[in-house]
Amino acid sequence: MKTSDFQYHLPKELIAQYPTQARTDSRLLVVDRNNGLADKRFPDIEQYLQAGDLLVMNNTRVIPARLFGHKSTGGQVEVLIERVINDHEVLAQVRASKSPKENSIINFEANIHATVTGREGSFFKLRFDSVDSVLSILTNIGHMPLPPYIERDDQQSDLERYQTVYAEQPGAVAAPTAGLHFDQDLLTRLKNKGIQTAYLTLHVGAGTFQPVRVESIEKHEMHHEWIDVPGELVEKINQTKLNGHRVIAVGTTTVRSLETAALSGSLKPFTGDTNIFITPGFKFNVIDGLITNFHLPESTLLMLVSALAGHTTMMQAYSHAVKQQYRFFSYGDAMLIC
Repeated sequence: MKTSDFQYHLPKELIAQYPTQARTDSRLLVVDRNNGLADKRFPDIEQYLQAGDLLVMNNTRVIPARLFGHKSTGGQVEVLIERVINDHEVLAQVRASKSPKENSIINFEANIHATVTGREGSFFKLRFDSVDSVLSILTNIGHMPLPPYIERDDQQSDLERYQTVYAEQPGAVAAPTAGLHFDQDLLTRLKNKGIQTAYLTLHVGAGTFQPVRVESIEKHEMHHEWIDVPGELVEKINQTKLNGHRVIAVGTTTVRSLETAALSGSLKPFTGDTNIFITPGFKFNVIDGLITNFHLPESTLLMLVSALAGHTTMMQAYSHAVKQQYRFFSYGDAMLIC
């Protein structure tokens, strides 16, 4: 297939710049592969889940990964951390009028300094010259890394709202946004109904926003992200399926994690990097349904959901969502594919 097969027209005003007042206030477009489309509210998801079903969620935690500083020459620098390597080293995107040279120093507020120690592809390797850990530094002076299509500065409220209520493992530089619609009350109601929840970790990288720059999608090179699919989750999924119930992924990051761990044909525990690229024709080994947000035109994530629901069905769903003025992208509305 071609990248242009996944193009759709999106009026700019439908790109959500702020979250809804409450997490569960968002709308829900149900894409029932047997019965068509239905316009709902997010709490209505209860109607589509059954006792014994398993919701698998990504418990990564977004770190305040954006830093503003300046070079020793005085030039302004914006740093977006892609991955924390250890307590003092990171891989990062660095924006400046001129790319910093190896061994040059970037100065930040609070007397924090980082040395450019090399390159890895398009990323710079930085070492922070501080007794404090990188995560501690980011907590003190970092900004929440809102996506490029949110055209405003981050605010104090984003520290909470650009984060799921079940976020635990710090390391992501973008939120697993399908999970933003759940609050504790809804999770409790689902639990009381007999719906199970379980967790894995994928530290979402900034590459999730990277456009597909080739027309033939099979030529696109996916970015790498770190995942952890633990053994206890594998056992829970296998038991759920053995009992005749469904595994519903919350977010495309969860899909990519589970299907990576099952590339051999059977689901196994997995810890490490994945660059899985799911496109129409892909054979899903684990998931039976998906809760997701609306994705950018011509994006790898739109290709993934098209692989699950079918290209024609998905493009019709997006056309419907635009006509019905759903809110799009990270702070936007949700979709259930079942």
